[in-house]
Amino acid sequence: MPQRGEADTFAGALPPGRATGDHRCNVSIQTLQRTFQVFQEPWQVRAACRGPETWLFLPPAHPERKDEREEREARAKAICARCPVRADCLDFAVRTREPYGIWGGLTELERQQLVASRS
Repeated sequence: MPQRGEADTFAGALPPGRATGDHRCNVSIQTLQRTFQVFQEPWQVRAACRGPETWLFLPPAHPERKDEREEREARAKAICARCPVRADCLDFAVRTREPYGIWGGLTELERQQLVASRS
């Protein structure tokens, strides 16, 4: 595990070929872990999205072509499909009105439609 301040940053979580200087973050891995532990819901430790493909669940910082977005979202949803806490994840995202990413197997637009249909 890198020590605080070392060059190993969150950029390692980006897909191959995208870890350029433009996408690097100056936050250490340990700082991120401490932050996430404070705000973590109990179900999140069992989530299937934890790991090297976490980047699939949020849009990149750069413009994304439609086919790239659809492929990324399909891969993320495939991970959600086998997740033991999918319902908890979706409930959290709807309850907190999470504006970005794939949560509980649904995109931002799909969650908005779900909320609208419940009204």
